[in-house]
Amino acid sequence: MKLSLFDYHLPKEFIAQEPVRPRDLSRLMVLERDEIIHDRFYNLSRYLNKGDVIVFNNTKVMKARLKGKKGSGGVVELTLLSQLESHDSQEQVWKCLLKGKKLKENTIIHLPGGWKAKVLSHLKEGMFSVQFISGNGKEDFSSFLKKHGHLPLPPYIKRKIKREEEYQTIFAKEEGSVAAPTAGLHFTKRVFRSLEKKGVLMAELTLHVGPGTFFPVKTEEIEKHKMHTEWYTIDTKNAEIIKSCKERGGRVIAVGTTTLRVLETISGKHGELREDSGFTELFIYPGYSFSSGVNALITNFHLPKSTLLMLVSAFFGRERILRAYEEGKRKGYRFFSFGDAMMLWREI
Repeated sequence: MKLSLFDYHLPKEFIAQEPVRPRDLSRLMVLERDEIIHDRFYNLSRYLNKGDVIVFNNTKVMKARLKGKKGSGGVVELTLLSQLESHDSQEQVWKCLLKGKKLKENTIIHLPGGWKAKVLSHLKEGMFSVQFISGNGKEDFSSFLKKHGHLPLPPYIKRKIKREEEYQTIFAKEEGSVAAPTAGLHFTKRVFRSLEKKGVLMAELTLHVGPGTFFPVKTEEIEKHKMHTEWYTIDTKNAEIIKSCKERGGRVIAVGTTTLRVLETISGKHGELREDSGFTELFIYPGYSFSSGVNALITNFHLPKSTLLMLVSAFFGRERILRAYEEGKRKGYRFFSFGDAMMLWREI
């Protein structure tokens, strides 16, 4: 399947640079078969029934971006991806994305607070293994990141956010992602109250969003693309909430592509939804056979040629998705992380 099938033109003025306020004022495009409804996110409960279950990804974005300087004065930007090795709280080894010139093994990068980063090895695609060393031996690494780290916003967001909460969901609690599960950014306490009043149930899981969200698909034949590995978990209580919903004929709504990938990973591995933890590199594109029984997906408008666009195309149909994107442009919808939402109802 050719990469060009998932391309579309998007003028930069459609790329949202900040969230709407309040968040639930964002627009909501509801798609079922060939019907398109235009609404606002605060009316989400209109489309759900008593006994339906909404499933959230409760991951929290780390303050994973740091800026430092080499001894020569060259600026280096580091984005922490995943911990590789931990010696103690003052010295840690992480897989990182590095941006800078002439980065090679044993390069020392000077960071705020007296900390240093030593490049150990080049991995691939701008990723390196990096050792972080405390300057005074008193501050632990977590405290260092909270004090000097920044949230790693996507490259298409050109403005600084006013508050870090803008790039966290209100249900974020398990720290470990380098990007927000952005479909969840639309939810507010008002939306939750309306869902609870309707009798909609809630379940949660965790998938720590990894570096793959920053990398476009480069292979012309998309089947040759390899996803980056991401860690997930769901406990018995939440798995049972979802499983019971399906057994009594209720509907399951996944909030975000990350949530859907976890549910598909588990059902594909075990033949049913159950408690599970592990790593997934599941790549969903048209032709994929869904097994988790998810009825609807709440998601944002995604980048051209991205794995996320391929996933929603598999879920709802490539041609219908691209038509909806064109409709979104005509109606002035806002795209990408801080943009508006879609609700896709799949025929099961």
